[in-house]
Amino acid sequence: MTVINDKFTVNTQGSTDIIDITQKVKHAVYSHSIKDAVVHVYVAGSTVSITNIEFEPGLLVDLPEALDKIAPVNADYHHDATWHDGNGYAHVRASIVGNSTMVPLIDGALQLGQWQQIVLIDFDNKARTRAVYVQIVY
Repeated sequence: MTVINDKFTVNTQGSTDIIDITQKVKHAVYSHSIKDAVVHVYVAGSTVSITNIEFEPGLLVDLPEALDKIAPVNADYHHDATWHDGNGYAHVRASIVGNSTMVPLIDGALQLGQWQQIVLIDFDNKARTRAVYVQIVY
Protein backbone atom coordinates (compact mmCIF):
# COMPACT_ATOMS: atom_id res chain seq x y z
CA MET A 1 0.00 0.00 0.00
CA THR A 2 1.25 3.44 -0.94
CA VAL A 3 0.04 6.70 0.59
CA ILE A 4 0.45 10.14 -0.96
CA ASN A 5 -0.37 13.23 1.07
CA ASP A 6 -1.17 16.60 -0.45
CA LYS A 7 -2.44 19.84 1.05
CA PHE A 8 -3.90 23.16 -0.06
CA THR A 9 -5.44 26.13 1.72
CA VAL A 10 -8.77 27.87 1.22
CA ASN A 11 -9.58 31.40 2.38
CA THR A 12 -13.16 31.70 3.62
CA GLN A 13 -15.56 34.37 4.77
CA GLY A 14 -17.09 32.21 7.53
CA SER A 15 -20.84 32.40 8.22
CA THR A 16 -21.67 29.17 6.35
CA ASP A 17 -19.46 30.07 3.39
CA ILE A 18 -19.75 27.22 0.86
CA ILE A 19 -16.77 26.87 -1.49
CA ASP A 20 -16.43 24.42 -4.36
CA ILE A 21 -13.02 22.76 -3.96
CA THR A 22 -13.52 20.05 -6.59
CA GLN A 23 -10.94 21.44 -9.01
CA LYS A 24 -8.31 21.80 -6.28
CA VAL A 25 -8.90 18.19 -5.23
CA LYS A 26 -8.72 17.01 -8.85
CA HIS A 27 -5.46 18.90 -9.32
CA ALA A 28 -4.00 17.28 -6.20
CA VAL A 29 -5.05 13.80 -7.36
CA TYR A 30 -4.43 14.00 -11.11
CA SER A 31 -0.93 15.46 -10.70
CA HIS A 32 0.19 11.98 -9.54
CA SER A 33 -1.04 9.99 -12.57
CA ILE A 34 -2.51 7.20 -10.46
CA LYS A 35 -5.04 4.81 -11.96
CA ASP A 36 -6.93 3.31 -9.00
CA ALA A 37 -7.03 4.57 -5.41
CA VAL A 38 -9.13 5.79 -2.54
CA VAL A 39 -9.04 9.56 -2.13
CA HIS A 40 -9.74 10.97 1.32
CA VAL A 41 -10.39 14.73 1.57
CA TYR A 42 -10.18 16.12 5.10
CA VAL A 43 -10.33 19.62 6.59
CA ALA A 44 -8.67 20.49 9.89
CA GLY A 45 -10.86 22.44 12.29
CA SER A 46 -13.90 22.05 14.52
CA THR A 47 -16.08 24.71 12.84
CA VAL A 48 -15.59 23.65 9.22
CA SER A 49 -16.81 20.73 7.10
CA ILE A 50 -16.21 18.86 3.86
CA THR A 51 -19.13 17.27 2.03
CA ASN A 52 -20.54 16.60 -1.43
CA ILE A 53 -23.42 18.57 -2.94
CA GLU A 54 -24.62 19.87 -6.25
CA PHE A 55 -22.97 23.30 -6.20
CA GLU A 56 -25.88 25.31 -7.61
CA PRO A 57 -27.62 28.52 -6.46
CA GLY A 58 -30.70 26.83 -4.99
CA LEU A 59 -28.75 24.43 -2.78
CA LEU A 60 -26.40 27.22 -1.73
CA VAL A 61 -29.49 28.75 -0.09
CA ASP A 62 -31.28 25.52 0.92
CA LEU A 63 -28.39 23.96 2.86
CA PRO A 64 -27.72 26.97 5.14
CA GLU A 65 -31.47 27.39 5.72
CA ALA A 66 -31.80 23.73 6.71
CA LEU A 67 -28.81 23.94 9.04
CA ASP A 68 -30.21 27.10 10.61
CA LYS A 69 -33.29 25.09 11.60
CA ILE A 70 -31.13 22.40 13.20
CA ALA A 71 -28.51 24.65 14.85
CA PRO A 72 -29.67 28.31 14.77
CA VAL A 73 -27.04 31.02 15.04
CA ASN A 74 -28.88 32.87 17.81
CA ALA A 75 -29.66 29.91 20.08
CA ASP A 76 -28.03 29.51 23.48
CA TYR A 77 -25.06 27.13 23.40
CA HIS A 78 -23.10 25.87 26.40
CA HIS A 79 -19.94 26.31 24.30
CA ASP A 80 -20.58 30.06 24.12
CA ALA A 81 -21.09 30.25 27.88
CA THR A 82 -17.70 28.60 28.33
CA TRP A 83 -15.65 30.38 25.66
CA HIS A 84 -17.70 33.56 24.95
CA ASP A 85 -16.82 33.37 21.25
CA GLY A 86 -20.35 33.14 19.83
CA ASN A 87 -19.67 30.19 17.55
CA GLY A 88 -21.36 27.32 19.37
CA TYR A 89 -23.69 26.89 16.40
CA ALA A 90 -20.65 26.48 14.11
CA HIS A 91 -19.30 23.59 16.19
CA VAL A 92 -22.68 21.84 16.17
CA ARG A 93 -23.14 22.29 12.40
CA ALA A 94 -19.62 21.07 11.62
CA SER A 95 -20.14 18.02 13.83
CA ILE A 96 -23.34 17.14 11.99
CA VAL A 97 -21.95 17.58 8.46
CA GLY A 98 -18.52 16.07 9.16
CA ASN A 99 -14.97 16.96 8.26
CA SER A 100 -14.16 14.61 5.39
CA THR A 101 -15.32 12.69 2.35
CA MET A 102 -13.94 9.75 0.39
CA VAL A 103 -14.07 9.40 -3.37
CA PRO A 104 -12.89 6.38 -5.35
CA LEU A 105 -10.40 6.93 -8.15
CA ILE A 106 -11.08 4.37 -10.90
CA ASP A 107 -9.19 4.22 -14.20
CA GLY A 108 -7.62 7.59 -13.40
CA ALA A 109 -10.88 9.46 -12.79
CA LEU A 110 -12.52 10.57 -9.56
CA GLN A 111 -15.92 8.92 -9.39
CA LEU A 112 -18.08 11.98 -8.76
CA GLY A 113 -21.62 12.09 -10.08
CA GLN A 114 -22.46 14.44 -12.94
CA TRP A 115 -23.90 17.03 -10.56
CA GLN A 116 -21.71 16.24 -7.55
CA GLN A 117 -18.99 18.54 -6.26
CA ILE A 118 -16.73 18.47 -3.22
CA VAL A 119 -17.32 21.51 -1.04
CA LEU A 120 -15.83 23.10 2.03
CA ILE A 121 -18.30 24.81 4.35
CA ASP A 122 -16.92 27.23 6.93
CA PHE A 123 -19.47 27.76 9.69
CA ASP A 124 -17.32 29.95 11.94
CA ASN A 125 -18.30 33.55 12.68
CA LYS A 126 -15.17 35.04 11.09
CA ALA A 127 -13.02 34.71 7.99
CA ARG A 128 -10.43 31.95 8.16
CA THR A 129 -7.70 30.22 6.17
CA ARG A 130 -8.45 26.50 6.18
CA ALA A 131 -6.03 23.63 5.50
CA VAL A 132 -7.45 20.86 3.32
CA TYR A 133 -5.62 17.54 3.20
CA VAL A 134 -5.91 15.12 0.28
CA GLN A 135 -4.68 11.61 1.05
CA ILE A 136 -4.43 9.12 -1.80
CA VAL A 137 -4.15 5.46 -0.88
CA TYR A 138 -3.38 2.82 -3.52
